[in-house]
Parts: sequence; structure tokens; C-alpha cells
Amino acid sequence: MPWITTVTADHATGLLKEAYDWQAERLGEPTEFTMLGSLYPDIVMERLRLYRSVEGCPSSLSPAERQLAAYVASTLNGTPHCASGLRVKLPTLGVDRETIDAVTRDAARVRSGSDRLDAILGYAARLTATPIEVTERDVQALRDVGLDDLDILDLNNIVAYYCYINRVANGLGLTTELPEAHALSALPK
Repeated sequence: MPWITTVTADHATGLLKEAYDWQAERLGEPTEFTMLGSLYPDIVMERLRLYRSVEGCPSSLSPAERQLAAYVASTLNGTPHCASGLRVKLPTLGVDRETIDAVTRDAARVRSGSDRLDAILGYAARLTATPIEVTERDVQALRDVGLDDLDILDLNNIVAYYCYINRVANGLGLTTELPEAHALSALPK
């Protein structure tokens, strides 16, 4: 139960109803997170557009790499709502249980055995926990494991997006775990 008033789907009108209907096409109903912005319908619509833009980046990062980076951010930010949904998605993307457990145990220092994945997750952790300490060397480390600049931009945006929504959820009391059906419906296409 969030700490602020929200507008339910049956009371939504205008732009808010449009945003709720857009999300309901894919998920069956608007999510608790979407309803957090319902007192300001413009923000609801913009968050949905931003989510679609962030998810739609045409980089060569795999869905598993992207979602693991988001899981690192959500875990470090202590956001059960977002982290729980990502944890449900990861096995469907081919991520092994050992890697998921490694992030869950210590998201700041994951060692997966893959230089590429370790660099991606290390960047995600650094950008989440100590963004002021990110330097050009961190970006070069990503290039050194095969990421190009669009991949790096995509990684940066996915982590920054999750840091934003983590703070919205945490700051307004959305501490429930995401329902499994919503998490699976929101898988990258």
C-alpha cells in the first residue's frame, strides 16, 4: 500500500485512462507503480513512454544483460517491487541461478565468469551506488569487452531509468513484490 493516494483504473478519466488502457493492453491492468503517478496523469504517460523508449534501444546488449543490469540497480537501491519482477524474468531470459544468486548476495561485486558480463554489471553497480565516481575509464572498460557506444548508451540509460523508478517506488512506499504475471508480461520482445 503506497503512502499517497492513487487513482484506480475504474476512476481514471482522460489522459490517465488512456495511459492505463495502454498498459492494460499488455498487462491486463495498470501496475501499482503506474498508479503511483496517477494524481498527475502527464507523468504517468511520460513514464510509460520513457519505459518504451528505454526498452526499445536497438543496441546489441542481450535482454539478459539489460535485465541483469537493471536487477543490479534495483537490488543496490533496495527496491523489492522492481527487484522481484526482474528476478522472475531473468530465468526466462536464460540467466542461470548462480548468476541471479550472486547479484542477490552482493550486487556491487558480481563475478559471473564472463569478462563482458562482469564489466556490464560492474558499471551498473558503480553508476547506481557512486555515480560521481564513474569515469571515462569505466566506459573504456566496457569497450574493452566488446561494447560499442550505442551499447554503452543503452546500458547507461537502463541503469539510470531503474535508479529513477527505484527512487519513485521507495520514496512513495511501494514495497510490495511485483506479481509474477506482470513481470512475465513485461518481458522484452
